[in-house]
Amino acid sequence: MSPLEAVLIALAGLAAGTINTVVGSGTLITFPTLLAFGVPPVTANVSNNIGLVPGSVAGAIGYRDELEGQRSRVVRLLSASLIGGVVGAVLLLVLPDGAFETVVPVLIMLGVVLVVLQPRLAAWVRRRADDRGVDRSTDAWWTWPAVLLTGVYGGYFGAAQGVLLMAVLGIGVAQSLQRSNAVKNVLAAAVNGVAGVIFVVVADVDWTVVALIGAGAVVGGLLGARVGKALPPIALRATIVVVGLTAFTMILVG
Repeated sequence: MSPLEAVLIALAGLAAGTINTVVGSGTLITFPTLLAFGVPPVTANVSNNIGLVPGSVAGAIGYRDELEGQRSRVVRLLSASLIGGVVGAVLLLVLPDGAFETVVPVLIMLGVVLVVLQPRLAAWVRRRADDRGVDRSTDAWWTWPAVLLTGVYGGYFGAAQGVLLMAVLGIGVAQSLQRSNAVKNVLAAAVNGVAGVIFVVVADVDWTVVALIGAGAVVGGLLGARVGKALPPIALRATIVVVGLTAFTMILVG
């Protein structure tokens, strides 16, 4: 690997860490970069996954104020993300390349649509809960299994995992998008982390790539937290939609 390639991979990690903290889909920057420099696809996928973990952790730390008062929610949803991440990592290792990727564009577009409709859907969920006398200070019952399924997707590939998580949390959890974004960063870090542990044990990892992406992603994660927290709700929602549509297009044509 030449010095120029190393610098470009680190810069890709910085950009990915920033985007992942604000929305998600940073993988769409780092993964094609690694492929362009000749890293084999599976090695690129697993090395990229491990390398982005420090950035997700940095993003979660940057959102620590928004995590206040959410300990029980985070702990509960973490179990779903961890289980899903394990399942997704195993699927990556045992399934043919195209077996799961056929549904990825559909999942991303579904996430985008749900984010667009989030205010109306969240209000509808609250009305339904009120009609049934359900306490809407708690999360919707389907939030946990939906987070688990998102974890499966994230453990397998991860592009636009944040878009899907924000759709689930925005509708199923009665709180601001910024507070949901803080939870999203923790859950994404958990998925990438547990999948990364499995990849370290059984897959071919390029540790030079991991180090370069990880270094850039940490800086990007802290930067992304500053940017993301400054966005008003409508701007954050618009950013999620734009990134989701970009991810959909890149995967569809790729």
